[in-house]
Parts: sequence; structure tokens; C-alpha cells
Amino acid sequence: MGLAIREKIIILDFGGQYNQLIARRIREAGVYCEILNYAAPIETWRDDGLKGVILTGGPNSVYGENAPRLGREVFELGVPVLGICYGMQLINYLFGGKVESAEVGEYGHTTLFTEDAPLFAGVSRETAVFMNHNDRVSVPPEGFTVDARTDHCPVAAFSDASRGIYGVQFHPEVRHSVEGVKMLRNFAFGICGCAGDYRAEDMIERMVQDIRSAVGDGKVVAGLSGGVDSSVACALAGRALRRDQLTCVFVDHGLLRLNEAEQVMRTYRDNLGLNVVHVDASERFLEALKGVTEPERKRKIIGELFVRVFEEEARKTGADFLLQGTIYPDKIESGMGGSATIKSHHNVGGLPKDSLFKKDHIIEPLSLLFKDEVRAVGEGLGIPHDMVWRQPFPGPGLAVRVIGDITREKLDLLRACDAIYLEELKNAGLSEAIWQSFAVLTGVRTVGCMGDDRTYGYCVGLRAVTSDDAMTVEAAEIPYPVLKKCVSRIIGEVPGVNRVVYDITGKPPGTIEWE
Repeated sequence: MGLAIREKIIILDFGGQYNQLIARRIREAGVYCEILNYAAPIETWRDDGLKGVILTGGPNSVYGENAPRLGREVFELGVPVLGICYGMQLINYLFGGKVESAEVGEYGHTTLFTEDAPLFAGVSRETAVFMNHNDRVSVPPEGFTVDARTDHCPVAAFSDASRGIYGVQFHPEVRHSVEGVKMLRNFAFGICGCAGDYRAEDMIERMVQDIRSAVGDGKVVAGLSGGVDSSVACALAGRALRRDQLTCVFVDHGLLRLNEAEQVMRTYRDNLGLNVVHVDASERFLEALKGVTEPERKRKIIGELFVRVFEEEARKTGADFLLQGTIYPDKIESGMGGSATIKSHHNVGGLPKDSLFKKDHIIEPLSLLFKDEVRAVGEGLGIPHDMVWRQPFPGPGLAVRVIGDITREKLDLLRACDAIYLEELKNAGLSEAIWQSFAVLTGVRTVGCMGDDRTYGYCVGLRAVTSDDAMTVEAAEIPYPVLKKCVSRIIGEVPGVNRVVYDITGKPPGTIEWE
């Protein structure tokens, strides 16, 4: 299923760690874009709506033996091309310039000195950018103009405006590049001529029509986890289909937070009026996970069991379509389209070969949207604000928050810690400002001293992050008195815990979840 897009920019992915940010910045400007593997055949993405192409950064040296490369066909499409970092070096390589290892690499904050050039319209002549490179362009191709430099990089940006080719050595997509968004907007609007009329919420009727067209008079089972993504997907399907065509299945896998099952059933029956079936499969999931410690194995087991439960419910209703709340970051982080696999998401590429649901009968109406776009669609559908802005909760649930093997004892302990933590954040008025907050049972046991006795208890990690898209996050700066109260209550009220730590790792280099 596709969105009704009048114009788009295609981002060709060479494996850089910031590539998803490029897409976010372009979409935030109101221009639709997609990330594709650099080797995706041109005929699969070239169409009348194509306005420009961006070549991303990547970890390789362009002169390396196995470096990913393009032919020059991309530059003959009649649309502007922007190369970022590796993408710039690749342009240089293809058009006869020289790339060499820099005498001094540049990492992080760097001062950029710009010239009068289309990409830098309205940009300060001295501006801070984010660099991350060992190689650099030493000699640009014939006909290219040097548009910017730094103290250690004489060709930090170049262009051949007559052919619509542009390159920058730095990363404008990263917020450390102070005027980077302005540069990307210059490319999208001033150079590519985009109108900037893309809004995710404007796509609702198109997505509704796509669901109707795909399903026809068929029947659908929909995975409803209680999270934002599955809720919006189910609401779309509820608008698109008759009530007798759609059965939303809430699977209690025994890995939910405290009182979560009751809350989900109450909320979604009362607020959305959906036909929801509650399946208690907790014993089944916990038995399958018994003794499993490897995170990816946990995810695979949970993913397959989810499908098996959906199949059983589908047989009861005669459904042969499965609807999932898969979103764009799920696909990207699972390595779809050639990106590096960060972690497997339970509803991405997880269908068993013998599944009742065939590949073309999987409905994923949100699979091209980022989280903030999903929320915009949810608001447009009239879903209550507190449901749309509910914190994300992973499909595998507490399985990826209990490090190591999973037991009922550990789950109950973690649920108690998590409930205290969330309660104190809410009491402090911090819930709305935090993207995601949760407790982790680290699997580490530490020596402690409680009541004059030696203890050997669990260490619990607390995590809270801020973000707008889940692709990058920063640790939330929770006031120390709030953290101190959380620690005091957890250790005082949850037997078996004698140490609590707070995780301040961002993403990158970490991920939101510990597993």
C-alpha cells in the first residue's frame, strides 16, 4: 500500500549511522522522502514525483576494494543530487576528483566557512557543523566549484550547479550542525523546487482507501498491543472496514506492565469502540521463553508465537489478512531495504514459512511513517490525546527489559519497580515531557547492606529518554530529588533489590531498550 504522494525525495543509503535523521529533517520540512538501499534498481523508485536524490554517509572509504558504489545513471535522471559525507566522496570519485586520507580527521563540532552558493543561501559565512570523517576530497572534479571549507578540510562542500550536483563533507542532518536544517531546506525547496505540501494526517483517507482496496470483502485480524502504533493502525482499519470484517486481538503474553491488560481492554473497548478479543496466552509465552537469554532469540520466539495466536483467532473468524502497527523505524532498524540490522522487531520479517497469512495479505498502513507522523494521524482520526501520546511499549514487552532468562519471579519484581518509577515521574509532573521511561532488571546481583545485614540483591536500571521520532534520543534530565525518591521507594518496597542505577546513554550509541 502506498501513500498519495505528489512529490518526493529519495535517500540512497550507504550505511551511515545518521541516515534516518536525513529523512526526518526532510519530512519535517513538509517533503515526503524514503530511504532505500543504494543498490535499489532505479526503475523501482523513479517516477514523475521524483524531485531529488540524496546520497548518504557510510563507514567505507570510497577507494576501498569493496566500497559500495553507484553508476552515473542517478545523475542522469534530470533531478538534483546531494551527497553527504561518503555520498560527497562518491560523487568526487565518479566524476574524476581525488579523495585521500586526511592528515587530521574531524569529529564533532567544526567551524565551516561558506561561500555564496545555492546550498548556503541565508546561511552564515561562519557556522558550526558536525563532522565525522577520516577521508576528504583533496581535488574536486573538473567543473565543480568549492562552496565551503574548514581549517582542516579545504573542500568541505562543492557543487556543479549546471548539472544539479552538490556535496557536503559534514552532516547537516545532525542538530549539532546549527544551520543544517536550513541547508537541507535549501536543497529541497530552492534547488529541487519542492512545494512542501506533505502532511502525514492528510494521508488518512488515502490509507483508508488502501486498506479497503487490499481487503475487499475479506476479513482481518489486527494485532492490538495497546501501544500508539497498533492503536492507530486499528483505528484506520476500523474506519475502512465493516465491524464484521475486523477483529482486534489483544494478546496478553505475560510480559506486560502492572495492570496493563485490564487497562488496555477498558481503554480500547470504551474509547475506540473496536471489536476486541482478549487472549490470555501468558503460560504459553513464558514456557517458550524458559531458559532463553539471547535477546534476538527472545524476539524471534515472541514474534512467531504472536503470529500463531493471530492465526488461531483468524481461523475462528475466517480471516486471512493480518494487520500490524509496523512503522518506518521498525523496518529501518530491522535491516529492511539494506540498512544495517540494529535489532529485530517482532512484527518485521517474522512470519513463519508455513504461516496462514501470505506475504501479500499483511496490512501495514503505517509502515512508511515515523512515530510523530503516526501520532499526527492518530490525532486526525480523533483518538483521545492521552492515548495518542502514550509512551511507546515494545511488542516483546518486559522480555527485553529482563536481562537474561525470564521467570515469573523476575517479571513480578520488575513490574513492581516499574510501577513505582512511573508513579513518581507522574507525581513530579514529568510524564508528558518524557518520550519513554521504564525500569530494567539488569541481571546483575550486587552486595549491599540493609538493616545491618549483608544482602546480595538485584541491580535495577532506570531509563528515561526524550525524543521526537525514536531514531535518536537523549537521556532525560530527571531532577536528583525525584530520582532519589524513586531509588528509596524501590529498595524499600521491592524485596530482592538493593541497588538502582540511572542510564544516561543516548541513541546513538545505545538503543532505547537494553535488549
